[in-house]
Amino acid sequence: MTFLDMLRDAGARNDSLLCVGLDPEPQRFPGALRGEAHRIYDFCAAIVDATADLVCAFKPQIAYFAAHGAEDQLERLMQHMRCNAPHVPVILDAKRGDIGSTAEQYAREAFERYGADAVTLSPFMGFDSIEPYLQYHGKGAFLLCRTSNPGGADLQAQRLASVPGQPLLYEHIAAQAQGPWNKNGQLGLVVGATYPEEIARVRALAPTLPLLIPGVGAQGGDAAATVRAGLTERGTIIVNSSRAVLYASDGDDYAAAARRAAQATRDALNAARR
Repeated sequence: MTFLDMLRDAGARNDSLLCVGLDPEPQRFPGALRGEAHRIYDFCAAIVDATADLVCAFKPQIAYFAAHGAEDQLERLMQHMRCNAPHVPVILDAKRGDIGSTAEQYAREAFERYGADAVTLSPFMGFDSIEPYLQYHGKGAFLLCRTSNPGGADLQAQRLASVPGQPLLYEHIAAQAQGPWNKNGQLGLVVGATYPEEIARVRALAPTLPLLIPGVGAQGGDAAATVRAGLTERGTIIVNSSRAVLYASDGDDYAAAARRAAQATRDALNAARR
């Protein structure tokens, strides 16, 4: 199955638009796990097991593993998800952005070493920084478009005087991803939940692309506004929540609390679309 096939299947099977982000911070781990970087796998695997029937995707953030020298734990976690939640696609949140042979190595890391179904990328260096990932047929690639951080506007909301119509940079990225860059139907876009008007604008420019939408939960994005702005019959959304799910409890019930938080978010998203 391709990434998009898996995404549709998981969304239908679990009745879900929710993606749980796996951003492990050992200092925030509950109880006896707190501060134990060698227990990253244990913590994340418990979250996966508690929420696998509630999500349309998982999104491990590679920096949270690499910062602790825990790449081997990420490899184990990827294998755990393939074995215990094989119907749920995994988006490796790496935000890579380089060209040529370096991009080829990053693509190999994402899809061969870790076995991800999709990856997040920065399009700042242009299409040739994205093309190596598209050589992996059936895999997905989400391009940063209008991100949820306040500083995103420093570049993304600037006009391109040399492009017909003088679009904002994020509008140009959306149009390129919907059009000439999306040669094999593998691209999606990252748009932050904190800017629902921009989600709607991106959806208008990219009516069929999947939108990965972080920012619901700890960052304050509104679930209902996100669904109204981004979900259509032609284009799906993947709404990510990380900290609000992972750290729903600092006690031994952390996995059960994560499940309750994930279910509440899934239900809120579903209520908005119905």
